[in-house]
Amino acid sequence: MLKEAIFHRPKNNFAYAYDKDTLHIMLQSKKDDLTSVQLIFGDPYDWKDDSWQTLTKPMVKSGSTSLYDYWTIAVEPEFHRMRYGFELSDGNEILYYMEGGFFSSAPTDIANYFCFPFVNNIDVFSAPEWVKDTVWYQIFPERFGNGDPSINPEGTLPWGSADPTPANFFGGDFQGVMDHLDHLVELGISGIYFTPIFKAYSNHKYDTIDYMEIDPQFGDKETFRRLVQECHKRGIRIMLDAVFNHSGFYFPAFQDVLEKQEDSKYKDWFHLWDFPVVTEPKPNYDAFGFVSSMPKLNTENPEVKEYLLNVARYWVEEFDIDGWRLDVANEVDHAFWREFRKVVKGVKPDAYILGEIWHDSMPWLQGDQFDAVMNYPFTNGAIDFFAKESISAEAFTDSIVKVLHMYPKNVNEVAFNLLDSHDTPRILTLANGNRDRVKLLYLFQLSFIGAPCIYYGDEIGMAGGQDPGCRACMEWDKSKQDRDLFQYVQTLLKWRKTEPVFGNHADIRFIHADSEKGYIVYDKFNAEKRLRFIVNNSNKALEISNEDLGNVTVQEWNIQHDTKKELTLDSTIKVDALGFRIFEF
Repeated sequence: MLKEAIFHRPKNNFAYAYDKDTLHIMLQSKKDDLTSVQLIFGDPYDWKDDSWQTLTKPMVKSGSTSLYDYWTIAVEPEFHRMRYGFELSDGNEILYYMEGGFFSSAPTDIANYFCFPFVNNIDVFSAPEWVKDTVWYQIFPERFGNGDPSINPEGTLPWGSADPTPANFFGGDFQGVMDHLDHLVELGISGIYFTPIFKAYSNHKYDTIDYMEIDPQFGDKETFRRLVQECHKRGIRIMLDAVFNHSGFYFPAFQDVLEKQEDSKYKDWFHLWDFPVVTEPKPNYDAFGFVSSMPKLNTENPEVKEYLLNVARYWVEEFDIDGWRLDVANEVDHAFWREFRKVVKGVKPDAYILGEIWHDSMPWLQGDQFDAVMNYPFTNGAIDFFAKESISAEAFTDSIVKVLHMYPKNVNEVAFNLLDSHDTPRILTLANGNRDRVKLLYLFQLSFIGAPCIYYGDEIGMAGGQDPGCRACMEWDKSKQDRDLFQYVQTLLKWRKTEPVFGNHADIRFIHADSEKGYIVYDKFNAEKRLRFIVNNSNKALEISNEDLGNVTVQEWNIQHDTKKELTLDSTIKVDALGFRIFEF
């Protein structure tokens, strides 16, 4: 038994309250080292005849990577508190793993056991329930639809008449979004994530001038209010982008600093290194990256904090938006985000708070800051395997199993699972123009745990490289749209909505990953139903052994016709090149 690989910590993703009655416990061990793990647990105050009263229950191996096995269990301690340890077996040796170390027999002193002191309801991670059944659609407002040419900014180009650049404008606006809401309803979208809409200099609007005003190229506040209302009528939620890490160059407070230097009353609003403040050739102040036009805001400053928290409150209170996406969230102090959450949830308890963080985000996901983060570890694994073919099937399943065990389950259920965005090349470009690979990406994304997001235009086959190439005008000429891809995504979204086991009301487990042949097998399952997915990521048709299922009768799901057909499985299962089969048990 390799003791060095055995790990548990009574916190974060290893021990947490899933709800007010249920604790989830996880143990990590070396892959294929242990044959069984049992949880020994009991109430620390439950004694009889000087003997601590405990229960023992088997844990389940919920996933494996090439290095580790993960063992999990859900338990409901009667009095919401628990001491616990693990009985480990490798088939030859039995050991007991506790906070006090390893023991050859279960220790009698409960001080050796791990402790979950008490499930306080206020500490239970609680994200909005509606997010679990939401499919997001990201809109870059300048490029989705020009519905009101009368408010076009100076120099606006005819729609789609040129390639996107960092500086050109095509006149996208709120009316253009309202004009095309039927497209989103037809597709099956239930949430819109808008990149910034506030007054700014650029076409991307991440350089805010006024956080309390709509950019005039998009419309006015009444138009925005009408947009939110029209979306809500259709069951579509609205999430706005908050750029609180930095302001724009023309933000009045920063302009005051440039003009008055040390005499500016706003000098403490920013992280200034010395005076005079200069922007070229490099800024002598903290900025987003080294971009001098995006000076970093000092969110520890009480005036800055009050201003930004008023912004957060105002747009929820006045316009009934449903969530905030927080730009460069990991560079803002945790204390600010804790206050931000209290303000937003105080106005709308079921508002969704989403942080833009590209790495392990557990410090932000403990119930006091964000509901979710943009799940880039998921994105990277899916893109590298299905689109780029740059990793093996085993490396892909390793990455996704790691994602599934990186956070608590109630966090994973509301994770923002994207494939691309305004910050990355589009998936069709990443897949080198191969639409079948894009279809496999969508199949995996839309059958995965969490809240998926589709980047505008991907569903009709738009391509585009790194920013600004990924920010082209939406193609509204149906003769130029990939309607087959649209209908494919539409069917997947219908299944996600009508089949809980396909969507976000089931667990997922990888059954097999064949790196030599390039296919994966995974199950989605809940108490009522199980689905088996066999996905061929290779360019060759395959015959895959059916040893574990045997000669059973199943329902096969057909996405092309949106049907189910009964059949009895053979000893091998044929899967087309870059194809898949879905069987229901």
